[in-house]
Amino acid sequence: MQAGQELTRLRIEQMDCPVEEQLIRKKLEGDAQVIALQFHLMQRQLDVLHTAGYGSQVVSAIQRLGMDPVLIQAGDQPKTLKPSHGKKTLVMVISAVFLALLAELGAWLVWPSWMVIVLSVIAIALTGGTVYKKGLIALTNRNLNINALMSIAVTGAVLLGEWPEAAMVMSLFALAEYIEARSLDRARRAVDGLLALAPDEVEVFDEQGHWHLQPAQTVTAGSLVKVKPGARIGLDGVVQAGSSTVNQAPITGESLPVLKQSGDRLYAGSINGMGELQYRTQGTYDESLLARIAISVQQAQQSKAPVQRFVDRFSQVYTPIVTFGALALALLGPWLFGGTWLDWVYKALVLLVIACPCALVISTPVAVVSALATAAKAGLLVKGGLHLERARRLDYLAVDKTGTITAGMPVLQDQWVAPAYPLETVEQMAYALASRSDHPASQALARSLEGAVSALPVKDFQAVAGAGVMATQNGVSWQLGRLSWLSHAPLSADLISWQKTWQQAGASFVYLAKAQQVVAAFAIADQIKSGVQAVMADLSRLGVKVEVLSGDNSAAVQHVANQAGIPLAQGDLLPEDKLRIITERTQTEGFSAMVGDGINDAPALAKADLSFAMGALGSDMAIETADIAIMNDDLANIPYTIRLSQRLHRVLVQNISAAIGIKLVFLALAIAGVATMWMAVFADVGASLLVVLNSLRLLKSTPSA
Repeated sequence: MQAGQELTRLRIEQMDCPVEEQLIRKKLEGDAQVIALQFHLMQRQLDVLHTAGYGSQVVSAIQRLGMDPVLIQAGDQPKTLKPSHGKKTLVMVISAVFLALLAELGAWLVWPSWMVIVLSVIAIALTGGTVYKKGLIALTNRNLNINALMSIAVTGAVLLGEWPEAAMVMSLFALAEYIEARSLDRARRAVDGLLALAPDEVEVFDEQGHWHLQPAQTVTAGSLVKVKPGARIGLDGVVQAGSSTVNQAPITGESLPVLKQSGDRLYAGSINGMGELQYRTQGTYDESLLARIAISVQQAQQSKAPVQRFVDRFSQVYTPIVTFGALALALLGPWLFGGTWLDWVYKALVLLVIACPCALVISTPVAVVSALATAAKAGLLVKGGLHLERARRLDYLAVDKTGTITAGMPVLQDQWVAPAYPLETVEQMAYALASRSDHPASQALARSLEGAVSALPVKDFQAVAGAGVMATQNGVSWQLGRLSWLSHAPLSADLISWQKTWQQAGASFVYLAKAQQVVAAFAIADQIKSGVQAVMADLSRLGVKVEVLSGDNSAAVQHVANQAGIPLAQGDLLPEDKLRIITERTQTEGFSAMVGDGINDAPALAKADLSFAMGALGSDMAIETADIAIMNDDLANIPYTIRLSQRLHRVLVQNISAAIGIKLVFLALAIAGVATMWMAVFADVGASLLVVLNSLRLLKSTPSA
């Protein structure tokens, strides 16, 4: 935002479908003081960037459209939106449909005309007030939306004396609008429900030394909070006291609970197990990972897929053409084709009802939002419909090694112990020294031995920078560290052979010496994540070529690639090398993607057509840089994303094909004089309902393997 500009955020309850969006857009886009508009249709929110001091005029302009915008102040929390239509509306709509059917029956049975007219008028009055009001506003603003077209059509039918027809059109339109609005509410709740995972209140420890309930939105960073067994965690934080298993599935999609102890991270929205936990908050409610996910999903709706952009452009041309075609049909039909003027006016009115592109416009955003919400529940944070829709085209995938294919946590793989030295004594001494060292390889050795052996008591402990650690036990000197520091004596052939084997596997070594004589060696290496082989086989079935790109030594990279079942691998790469390779692959292999940690691989991630960030849980950088952040560190989410993208694309194609196909069929029927006005209503709002229900299937179904 530049100097002299302001951003006004408005919540507009009446803006619940593309019809209202287009009306507001046309009203404001022609204003020179309005710089940019951003619609959050599912949240009924509008962001307006305008010149300084022009906010009140923006509000007034929207009010003149018959809407009631409410200013969203900085710091306001997301509001739970009311359903578009309540029970009272449903009763009125059903009553109107019943009366319209009676009017149709009366006309067929030749009841007195006054009775048919009264039934029709009551049916129109029950449901037509809002339609006529919106239609008049639209026409005043030179906008031919569905309300304007429906108002013209019903009025025309009344003037032609087709009272039952007019009543049936208005009541059926109202019924279909009600069903469509309720369906859209369901898609909206899928997104809003993300924030509802966190409790409204949490137990906070106050300055007086008491626990008290406090709204989660008012808790400050650094507060001490208590969560009872079975309760949901309200804010992000770090465990201070207690131990419990926590179900993080709402945030990460993990199927198994995770043990949480002192020092472990907790995430808002996750579910505590059977133990009580006390934790220190690491930010406010708005700064929690859950809130950032919900905001990202909401913002992702603005990143339109290519199909959406096509639909928007098509609808802008389609409606005026069909509308002017209807006008021409009414005026020129009798001269060109014969027949009465009233017959051709009726056909033109039918054409007007068919003309609205509501089904076409709504066919894409509901599908995209449903897919984004489904991805979020599975532990995938997708930065926009564009990225999700394009994932189906993936041809090549570059994967980092550490933290992506491997766990990123080195462990003891194997050990060599000199003959005549008891294994238990060697492990006890190694653990005693390694547990006191801060070297990563020694720490990995200590983690692997912890719980299996007990440390021997040592004296005179000393750490030698860049070399290792040493201590005495019963007057004998023991050392743990680099081979060059421990001893210069020739190694045994047995140890050399063992060492060579593990060098090819990319292992690091820690050596244990007694009185400067090597008595043991430990191979420390990272290990691949469980299920990686199955994921790679799945990607191969999907036609994706996978290659490992890593800065680790080539032998280690090739070993890991072989274990994972990946035929292509390159090691000893700098970040610029990865960038160069990704640039080449995008030109030679087709649509290319990169998966890494979102930080070290930033240049390559930015260059790839699509980027995945592993290890995104709790990482602001990963969420910011990647197109898709994998919250649960599970590579299986990549083939899942591809399949979800394929399903989304199929639904989009189905929706657009159905919307256009139904329009064309009834267009031909209208011109031929076969279609009636109530049939045209089914063609429009029925198509809208069809594409909405088809899109909502993405909320439930999981792409199969």
